[in-house]
Amino acid sequence: MHLIAMLAILVSGLHGTVTRGPVTPVCRQGQPCRGPVQVTLLFRRTGPTPHTYRARSTATGVYRIALPAGYYTVTTAEKIGIGRNIRPQRVHVRVGHEDMLNFVIDTGIR
Repeated sequence: MHLIAMLAILVSGLHGTVTRGPVTPVCRQGQPCRGPVQVTLLFRRTGPTPHTYRARSTATGVYRIALPAGYYTVTTAEKIGIGRNIRPQRVHVRVGHEDMLNFVIDTGIR
C-alpha cells in the first residue's frame, strides 16, 4: 500500500462552524438570531492517555482539527454569555474520517 493511502486511512478529525446565539434579546424574522464566533475549542480525551487538543475558529466561525479517533468532551477556553454552554458537548471521531460537525454556543440572552 502506498504511504499516502496509508496516511489517508489514519487521518481523522472534524470541521465545521461555531455560532453563538441568541445575539439579541428579541429574535425577528429576517434578522439573524445567531452569528459566527471566534473561539478556542477544547477537545478533551480521557482514558489511559488523557490529552486536550485545541482548535481556534476564524472570525467567520470556521474551524478544522485533526484528532485521533475516539470520544471527546468539548468546551471552550473563553466564556461566552453566561458560561461555556456549547452543543454538542460530547463528540465521536471516527477512524479515517473527517466529519462535518457544527457547534452552537448558547449566550443566555432571553
